[in-house]
Order: sequence, then structure tokens, then C-alpha cells
Amino acid sequence: MTIERPLPYGDARARLGSSLEAIRQKWPGARLESHALGAGKDLTIDVLWAEPQRPEQWLVLTSGLHGIEGHLGAEMLDLFAREFVPRLDPRTTGIALVHPVNPWGMRYGRRTNAGGVDLNRNFIWDSTGSTPGDQLFDRLTNSEYGELGFLNPVRPVRGVGRSTLEFGVGLIVGLIRMGQRRLTRATLLGQYADPQGVYFGGHERQEETQRLADVFERALARSSRVVSLDMHSGYGPRYQMSVVASPLAAEPAAEIARRIGYPRVVKATGEEFYAISGDMIDYIYKLREAHYPDRHLFAAAFEFGTFGESFSALLRSLRITVLENQAYICGASVSAGRWIEREWRELFFPGEVRWWGRARADARQAFEGILRAEGMLA
Repeated sequence: MTIERPLPYGDARARLGSSLEAIRQKWPGARLESHALGAGKDLTIDVLWAEPQRPEQWLVLTSGLHGIEGHLGAEMLDLFAREFVPRLDPRTTGIALVHPVNPWGMRYGRRTNAGGVDLNRNFIWDSTGSTPGDQLFDRLTNSEYGELGFLNPVRPVRGVGRSTLEFGVGLIVGLIRMGQRRLTRATLLGQYADPQGVYFGGHERQEETQRLADVFERALARSSRVVSLDMHSGYGPRYQMSVVASPLAAEPAAEIARRIGYPRVVKATGEEFYAISGDMIDYIYKLREAHYPDRHLFAAAFEFGTFGESFSALLRSLRITVLENQAYICGASVSAGRWIEREWRELFFPGEVRWWGRARADARQAFEGILRAEGMLA
């Protein structure tokens, strides 16, 4: 049976580079900027910049914020480059394609960066520009996380069955004490207390976060209209990509859906999706509000669901998140490690051909609707 396979980090990076010559046919000054990270000189955040003659609007596409999700992101950026870049007007529209934001995580198959930080919990806004790190990344944020010990087992994974049982017992206790909504929030919001725990947002601004913040600053500084779209996978309905908007966006989700002609638009709140501390999309809106209030901004994430949105699917997702982190920190038996690796990859890059057909169709529909609504398609 034919299945989809993830493109390795090096190949994905080379493919972005190969897009440069085609883009230069429309934007002669287009260039590829590669920013080497301290985690390894061969690990770079690559940004393909194409500046317009008159910078009236700017489109920023990012992927691989959660490293392992960069494999899917590479496919969506390639689709965009092939099918939508030719329809943009190089006289007025600039583009910045960023891939991957988290090259270490993409290469080594982790959501986090080399320091164990979930970068989409690391975009804490500093309104003064001088707030001390221990105040900005407040360890008391999401104090309920510390009550969920089952999220951070401290021994090797000897067998999947035993670990699943232990996970299930801890989960049931957590549900009884908190209820489903509070437990979901405590799990996914992000935490700043345990560097070895899941969804750890860090104790300081990360190198990758700062580099991406610079990209948003450049786009907002150079044009009056900015559209920023970020690629993610793992959460939501299996066969329906979600456009996830910020709670800071003025338009209600239903109005955004009507305007862009896409059926599933949600905001990152506990009611519609899930709340996130240190979210990148929120950061862009706060940056615009603080320094570029006259700019028009539309920023959102494309979230390609994999396991589904039923309660059992959410538990499956949480279980493998816990087991992957446990295996990385504490180790695992050979058989358990192989199972964890397969299940972990399936969470972010399903092998099913039908899933990929729907994912690409949804991406096309969303790209088309957003770019047309924002006046970016020639």
C-alpha cells in the first residue's frame, strides 16, 4: 500500500532553496537568509525573502515551530510556492517563507527545541521591553499543571501496556479532581515550572523565538497590510483542517469563516479550541497593537487534525505526548521505543493517502479564500 513519507530535514531545506530560482523570475532580488543556531552549525532557520517594488502588503508563511510538524509544513509551503506564488503581484506584494522555525526539533523528531522548550509557549509579550525573565516567564502560570503528576513519569518506559495503565489511572484521578475542561486547560496551556515536563514554555526568550519575532517586525515595518499563516498538525478533526485565529482578532470566528469562504474557523480559546500561553499568533497581534497600530493584520494557524477530536482521540494524543517525553528523558525498551516512534510520527504526519488528499484540498481552499479576501491574488 502506498503511504506518504516525511521529507527529511536536509531534503526539505534543499527544496526550499530550489524554489528560490523560480521565485527570482518574478522577484529578481529574492534571497535566502540562513540563520545558524547554537544547537548546531548545520541547523539553520531559513527565510526566503522576496521584496516587492512597492511594499504595500506582505505575506509571511511559517512552519516547523514545533519541529516534527515541519515535515507537514514543508509539504504545505511547497504547495503554496507551486500553486499560489505565481498568482501574486511582485510589484506590490512581498513574501517571506520561513522553514523550519525549529530545525533541531525537525531533525530529531521532537516538538521542542534542543533546550526542551515548546516554542509556541515561548512568545510571551514584554510590554516594556525590559521585564526580567523570571517575571516574564512566571513559574506560577498554570499552577494546576503541578497537580497532574501523571504527565511526567520519572522512570523508563519498559512496556507500552504498563505505561498506558499508569497513564490511565493518573488521568482518571485528574478528571475526578478537575473535570475535563480544567484538566485540558492545565495540560495544554503551557507551563514554566518544569523544564522536563510537557508543554514547557522556557525561562527566557529562545533564539528561534527572537529570530521569528524579527521576521514579523520587518514585515510590519515595511508594509501597511500583513498576512501571516503558520502550519501545524496534530489537533482537531481528522479530515477537516482548522483555521485557528487569535482571540485578539477583532472579527468573530463565524465572520472570518464567511469572509474567507472556509467552513471551519475557530479561535484559540477554551470554548472553541484550547487556550495557549505564549502563543505566536497572539504575539503578532500584540506587536502590531504596540508599535504598528495603523497596519492591517490577519494572522492565523492552519491546524491539520490527525487522530480526531473525540475524547478518546484526545486521550490518544495526550498519551503519546507523555510517552514520547518520558522515553526521551528517561529512556525506553527497544520494543516500546519503536512503538512510540511510530505512534508519534502518526500524530503529526499520517501515512494515509486519503488523509493527505483531504489535507492538500483544505490547504488550497484556505489559501485561496484568505488571499482573495485580503486582496493578494492578482
